[in-house]
Amino acid sequence: MTVRFEIEGGVALLTIDRPDALNALDVPTLQALRAHLCEVRDRADVLVAVLTGSGTRAFCAGADLKGTRTSPASYAEAMFQAPDLAADLGLYIRLMDLTGLQCHKPVIAAINGHCLGAGLEIALQCDMRVASTQATFGLPEVRVGSIPAVSGLHRLLKAVPAAPAMQMVLTGERIDAAEAARIGLVSETVAPEALLDRALPLAHRIAANAPLAVQAVKKLSRQTAHLSEADAQDLTELYWGALRDTADRIEGRQAFAEKRPPHFAGR
Repeated sequence: MTVRFEIEGGVALLTIDRPDALNALDVPTLQALRAHLCEVRDRADVLVAVLTGSGTRAFCAGADLKGTRTSPASYAEAMFQAPDLAADLGLYIRLMDLTGLQCHKPVIAAINGHCLGAGLEIALQCDMRVASTQATFGLPEVRVGSIPAVSGLHRLLKAVPAAPAMQMVLTGERIDAAEAARIGLVSETVAPEALLDRALPLAHRIAANAPLAVQAVKKLSRQTAHLSEADAQDLTELYWGALRDTADRIEGRQAFAEKRPPHFAGR
């Protein structure tokens, strides 16, 4: 198995398990990752996911260049196909775009080493990023005659200020964990041996909150980023209205009044 999948107390731990290849992404690994994220999406007992890499050297060093150099078809032949068939025809980057999976449950990237190219593009699609102090980050595609193919530039420009984002992409150079934290690419850094000890409790803390509210927050964060304030407020009101009479909102208020922990049921 190229992606390990474990569940404990409402939290799924997904581990890209190709340490000899620095957890680089080939087509089978991408297919396994997508399948596990669909399981996270569809299982009521899973509320949050943590994504990390096997070993200490790399979260993910990007696409497996050895396995993705040639294409059996032209781009035109592949572009109108669904992701799996497109990947078989050489358009493997389709599998790296996780937005089509419509997983509204939070995903935390626990970045334990090199986070480069498609690895960073995967991490940028996660909702939170916690990094080891030994982590490095980069989008080096211009150095091999390409560009970040999975909206890496777009997402990086939304995650950090334009100047450091453009410097990273135009030079292809890496930044270290301290710089990543300084510019806001990651929320915090911890010692390598403490990475999962930090990421998993964060996931469990999120999992203890009202599931529908958590999913609404994630979906709103994605849907309102490009909207005007007025349009964002209209959509926010709709979500608030959808949650207003849920059992969890009633339970949350009652638990607060009774000074006890709430017991949420996701309805």
